[in-house]
Amino acid sequence: MSSINLTLKIWRQPNSDALGNLETYTLDSISTDMSFLEMLDVLNEKLTKEGKDPVAFDHDCREGICGMCGAIVDGVAHGPEKEVTLCQLHMRHFASGDTIVIEPFRSRAFPIKKDLLIDRSALDRIIQSGGYVSVNTGGTPDGNSIPIPSPQAELAMDAAACIGCGACVASCPNGAAMLFTSAKISQLCLLPQGQVERKERALAMVAQMDKEGFGNCTNFKECEAVCPKGISIRNIARLNKEYFKGIFLEG
Repeated sequence: MSSINLTLKIWRQPNSDALGNLETYTLDSISTDMSFLEMLDVLNEKLTKEGKDPVAFDHDCREGICGMCGAIVDGVAHGPEKEVTLCQLHMRHFASGDTIVIEPFRSRAFPIKKDLLIDRSALDRIIQSGGYVSVNTGGTPDGNSIPIPSPQAELAMDAAACIGCGACVASCPNGAAMLFTSAKISQLCLLPQGQVERKERALAMVAQMDKEGFGNCTNFKECEAVCPKGISIRNIARLNKEYFKGIFLEG
């Protein structure tokens, strides 16, 4: 097992109203088998023993599933490895003596609560506005009762892989949430179960997205480049199609 020594520059901010700044820490003998979050755990243990405030950061499953974790590592959301969440980024991708700059996801719609901890509830409200389907009450229907062509099912599953981490928003120069919103719209509009609300869904979710203060998409493609689940910007084209369909059908 090899180990490395690191210098960390981490954004520290006591609360949403306070000014923040980068503070410097050093860590020695960090195992290259550790994940990035485990490395932060080691730092927090050290800070706690020194009587200092540990670094606040989001985490839950630590398996790349929940979408809770996330930070800008050396200018890149979730760090240097493609299609990897922060919790699945391992320290073997860094070299001994490296200086790593760690900052929170930044967006007008993602207020910083403390240090690397942000409020991503704006994404939840987009889902609440239209990201659902009508389901009849009663017994559980048979899984094969609604035949779905394999290509449609695969496209829907690809879109459903979005974990809502917010990396797309943090990386977009405009702070747009189009990749997230388009993935949530796509996974439903591609399936028979999502047809009942289809006409209103895109209109409602885009309206809520705008209300939350997210920016507009201008095809920088930074969102696709940093997405840990490889969500395609083709979903944004589908969102635009669904939106204009909604306007036409509403009229």
